[in-house]
Amino acid sequence: MPLSIAKELAVLQRMTTRELRAKYADVFREETHATNRTWLIKRIAWRLQALAEGGLSERVLRRAAELANDADLRTTIPKAALAEKIPLASAGVKALAVDRDPRLPMPGTVLTRNYKRTPLQVKVLHQGFEFAGHLYPSLTAVAKAITGSHCNGFLFFGLVQKGCP
Repeated sequence: MPLSIAKELAVLQRMTTRELRAKYADVFREETHATNRTWLIKRIAWRLQALAEGGLSERVLRRAAELANDADLRTTIPKAALAEKIPLASAGVKALAVDRDPRLPMPGTVLTRNYKRTPLQVKVLHQGFEFAGHLYPSLTAVAKAITGSHCNGFLFFGLVQKGCP
């Protein structure tokens, strides 16, 4: 590394964040909203070195362009999908599969339990549970509606072993 770049790096280390942002604007010819000193120092140092010793070779730049053209990468939801509420699948974004709790039986299953000599039936739905004509988000909510106090729904309906009233 030439001596002048080493001196520049030493100067960068002593600069405030405001001064680093001004230096960034000077060497990159654009403003930045970054306020992370370490990042600013690294980016400015890279740019100073690239300007002094030459940047990437033409071969590397061509290869980077080829890779960028082949890239089919989306890191954010398209604005059209947000504005028009287009289903994400049609906007080219894959939805993440939500894993169901492995302790839960398949949707459509009816859980039966006797509580205080009364038979109770709860139907497992894709999204929640149905009991006595009402929908509940969890088995615990169903157990609380039945008993009037908090009780683990998996324990209450015997889907896991331990004790519950």
